[in-house]
Amino acid sequence: MTAAIFRGKRRRAAAAVGAVTFGLVALSACDKPTPLATVTVGSKTVTSEAACYNDGDAIASDKVLGCLKESSGKTVKASMEDKIRFGVDPKIADEGWTLFINDQAVEAEPNKKTFRSIPASAFFSGGQGAAAKETKVSIVESGTGKALGVWNFTLERTS
Repeated sequence: MTAAIFRGKRRRAAAAVGAVTFGLVALSACDKPTPLATVTVGSKTVTSEAACYNDGDAIASDKVLGCLKESSGKTVKASMEDKIRFGVDPKIADEGWTLFINDQAVEAEPNKKTFRSIPASAFFSGGQGAAAKETKVSIVESGTGKALGVWNFTLERTS
């Protein structure tokens, strides 16, 4: 009777070792997560992984426009009086990042800070005419003049 219990323990130990090994192999096959970018309005924060990211290497220039056009499904509502806060992972800030509005660059030089705040009115103003109801904002990591990552958000204007 003792021999049967001993064999059962060996089987369970072998099964446990097999499960751990399988788990490690499965984890090693996973992609590394991309750095995160966040948009905050008031107490509402939305975080997103990159629409396009090449593990810190440049994204092919013909692919960048497609990345900017991708929808992230990440929407933040803001009124014209709100401040919109953008935050990026320190890895993104180290390389530098710029904002794009509706797929167009709006800054000449990359920002190297992890956080910045901009009035919402800057994103909804249409110059002459009515203010836009919705604006697509992209954060583009641009280290050496080339895009290294793209994070997309939609800003929706509330009344």
